Amino acid sequence: MKRSDFRFLHRLRVRWAEVDAQKIVFNGHYLMYFDTAISDYWRALGLPYPEALEAYGGDLYVKKAGVEYHASARYDDVLDVGIRSTRIGNSSMVFALAIFRHDELLITGELVYVYADPKTQTSMAVPQELRDVIAAYEAGKSMVDVRVGSWDELGRDAQLIRTEVFVQEQRIPAEMEWDEADRACVHAVAYNRFGMPLATGRLLEHVPGVAKIGRMAARRTMRGGGVGRAVLDALMRAARERGYREALLHAQTSAAAFYSRAGFVERGPEFEEAGIPHVEMVKTL
Repeated sequence: MKRSDFRFLHRLRVRWAEVDAQKIVFNGHYLMYFDTAISDYWRALGLPYPEALEAYGGDLYVKKAGVEYHASARYDDVLDVGIRSTRIGNSSMVFALAIFRHDELLITGELVYVYADPKTQTSMAVPQELRDVIAAYEAGKSMVDVRVGSWDELGRDAQLIRTEVFVQEQRIPAEMEWDEADRACVHAVAYNRFGMPLATGRLLEHVPGVAKIGRMAARRTMRGGGVGRAVLDALMRAARERGYREALLHAQTSAAAFYSRAGFVERGPEFEEAGIPHVEMVKTL
């Protein structure tokens, strides 16, 4: 196997606790690496796990796990775990896995899952929708569709995400979250191939020539999977189309690095909004 055999690669770093008395990664930890990477694979497919499967009444259970050891990883190595779907049967799903240190193949493996009823743990047919999503991903297709529109068009789904993130997770009072600006804003919502809303944001005029991006939120299980960046890019395109020369936003300081990677730069001192530290960030459009 080669790195180029895999569209999906999950990067991790070997921790001290994972090294045994032989000063190499203990053999059982490679299965943990596989399992950690599988979680990120679902995120790459735009499927929040396990919510995405609950609507179809089933869940995935490991039936068989195989590992072949070719060379050893050591403390502080940077590893890439490749995952590829190789077969989907009636109720089973087979994945090929490989672990690389740079281009050196260290480990190969295979995981066999069975799709089953969580209550009885009896097998069920893999939903066609899940088959289609995996096939599309392995074919190199996009997993996320970002829609831009009005509150009347997208407000229900935007509200769902913002309630989950801001009101429930960050405990911002609901009366502070909702304002009249929503009806005048341009909204963006990212959807997966199941039609589930994953992330949202909004755009309004700050001053003539300057657009303000706000209410950026992504569902917890989807963070780091690219859906937030897809929404941000869509809002910046919408700002350019409307003739704005600059985009401004108030970033939570914990998310400032995310906006920096998109080309935003900090301006001015840190401040608080809704009891959360923020910093103003801007980008020329």
